[in-house]
Amino acid sequence: MSRLDTFVAPEPSVPLIKAMTVVNRVLMLRGVLGFRDIPPFNRIAGLRGIANIRHIDFPEADRARLAAACGQGKATFITPNHPEFFTDWMIDKEIASHVCPLAAFWATNGVVNGLGKAAQKFWLANNLIAQIPGNSQAAREHSVSWALTGHGVLLHPEGSVGWHGDYVAPLMPGAAEMALEALKRGREAGRDPDAWIAPIVWKLAFTRDVEADLMRECAYVERSLKIEPTPRSIALPDRVYRIYETLLSRDEEKNGVQADRAAPFRSRQKRLIEAMHDRLCELLPEATPSGRGDTMRSARRFLRENSSADPELRKQVKSLSETIMRVQRVGDFAFTSKAVTQEGIAEHIKRIRNDYCKGTLRDTLNRFMPQPAGPRRAHIRVPEPLAMNDYRGTPTEAMAEIRRRMQAALDEINDGLHAGGFSKTFSNPFYRR
Repeated sequence: MSRLDTFVAPEPSVPLIKAMTVVNRVLMLRGVLGFRDIPPFNRIAGLRGIANIRHIDFPEADRARLAAACGQGKATFITPNHPEFFTDWMIDKEIASHVCPLAAFWATNGVVNGLGKAAQKFWLANNLIAQIPGNSQAAREHSVSWALTGHGVLLHPEGSVGWHGDYVAPLMPGAAEMALEALKRGREAGRDPDAWIAPIVWKLAFTRDVEADLMRECAYVERSLKIEPTPRSIALPDRVYRIYETLLSRDEEKNGVQADRAAPFRSRQKRLIEAMHDRLCELLPEATPSGRGDTMRSARRFLRENSSADPELRKQVKSLSETIMRVQRVGDFAFTSKAVTQEGIAEHIKRIRNDYCKGTLRDTLNRFMPQPAGPRRAHIRVPEPLAMNDYRGTPTEAMAEIRRRMQAALDEINDGLHAGGFSKTFSNPFYRR
């Protein structure tokens, strides 16, 4: 097997983890005092803080709630929301540094194993656990063992980044399954550990009006994707909608779906996804036509296990499955509210750049280290952890409860931002249309 698909257990280095905590806090998050606000130094990502997090709002009560669920005699699985790539681990590491500095972190195998031997050694020393697609058993077993040491394991139950900071997507059951396994192993070893699922939510809010900055980013996206420039009279949300509508039209044309420009975006999106799903089922006879999730899993399994299959068939399956995933990433969260915040607009733009803008060094760097439109404040909250010792529901039910608690905490943060006048909003074109 290749290094990419081979699990290697982390070997955490305490000195390195401590050093990287400082590097993360200064270079990745907050920036360098005395330089981060002074031109031209504030244009240099490392001096400004790559994630540009100027303030961290992490109340002591929430910090204490998380600390109480971690430590010796406790197998704790920490489950933060996952709204933004790169910033996710930087904020998660900052949180862990206060309550569980030797926590292990799940990460994609492309990061842990895919950047060369030296990089792999570095990430393993930082206690990152590589998730191997289709073969996560070794990572799960190591996670359970590490959790039983009392240091905690952090993983993102939403899966991949969705770029939707106000909405918690349905959660996968892995954290609950591992918590129950840790409980079982502990009892078999003559111990009775506390097994916890500890949810966290964090919300990023700009500290100033960034509409002009987002307009410039829209202009870059239009140039990059060869979309006719939008007239200056068009409002920012409508400009973003126009980009998405253009990209949807291109996908419709590519997949032989007649575009109905008068139809709502959501109707066109669903029709396109259904057509691509049907085509994928034709290419994969073992797929289940009635279940899109099953079909997508069949496609991933086919690509993973049939490297010697007909190249043209593999190309079609890969292209269709990637397009389906890309199109459906504009999910229910985009259509439910009459208003959209400037943070929500920024997330739409980042999602477009991540999914469509490729081929240049600038685009590659943006995919790995997306740069925000302006300085931000991170609001961190810890909902009540769920004790699995006496829990009688299924892992899926446990994660549904965790999701409910996470969404309630996130809604509370947003209510506070709106009430305090800290949230700039626009009319939501996805709702109107």
